[in-house]
Amino acid sequence: MDNAIEIKELHKDYSDFSLNHISFILPVGHIMGFVGQNGAGKTTTIRLILNMTARNNGSIKIFGLDNILDEQKIKQDIAVVFDDTFFAEDWKVLEVEKAVRGFYSKWNSVLYYKLVKDFSLPIDKKVKELSRGMKMKLMLAVAMSHEAKLLILDEPTSGIDPVARDELLEILKTYVEGGEKSIFFSTHITTDLEKIADYISIIDKGSLVYTGTEKGLFEAFPNIKSIDDILVSISKRKI
Repeated sequence: MDNAIEIKELHKDYSDFSLNHISFILPVGHIMGFVGQNGAGKTTTIRLILNMTARNNGSIKIFGLDNILDEQKIKQDIAVVFDDTFFAEDWKVLEVEKAVRGFYSKWNSVLYYKLVKDFSLPIDKKVKELSRGMKMKLMLAVAMSHEAKLLILDEPTSGIDPVARDELLEILKTYVEGGEKSIFFSTHITTDLEKIADYISIIDKGSLVYTGTEKGLFEAFPNIKSIDDILVSISKRKI
């Protein structure tokens, strides 16, 4: 299958917000940055991809499979990292593996402990004792240990110091190197995207403003030199 994610005319109405018939594709083996101001619709889109809320219209396919009809099969092949850990605060890093491995048919304990070592995570520390950057690394270790083919990240680098952010970005670049795995990366920190994203989708007030390659983005806005400046201009409706 050529596309990790394929979204067509996705629409969701709330009382005070609408996601307006957005469409985009993420080809397999690439990283897409999904960017917009807070409240633009990024988390709503992720919730719809994960079937955590019902859509009004449109379709979502993951590796060619319908995200509702084939939900259980799809969720064995994807991993999600939100902006905060969902692990029990008193679990040790060692206990996290024991708690989550039963949920995944392809769980690899050897890989988990290799990643814990590679990420310099203290195996006997409790989750609540870890820094924010370490918590993000722990969630990535879990995500990568069941051979997920698609990582969905919702603001993973928010609130993390620059050194830890660079470490996480290197982990993500390594993850897709083989060409078979993909990342959908929602963030408002546009400098991260400029370092690792192959594709960019920009959302503003529930509507998709741009989707395509990073190179194509700057061709579309030739007088603007950074993604952040493009976002500012879009929010002010000057372009």
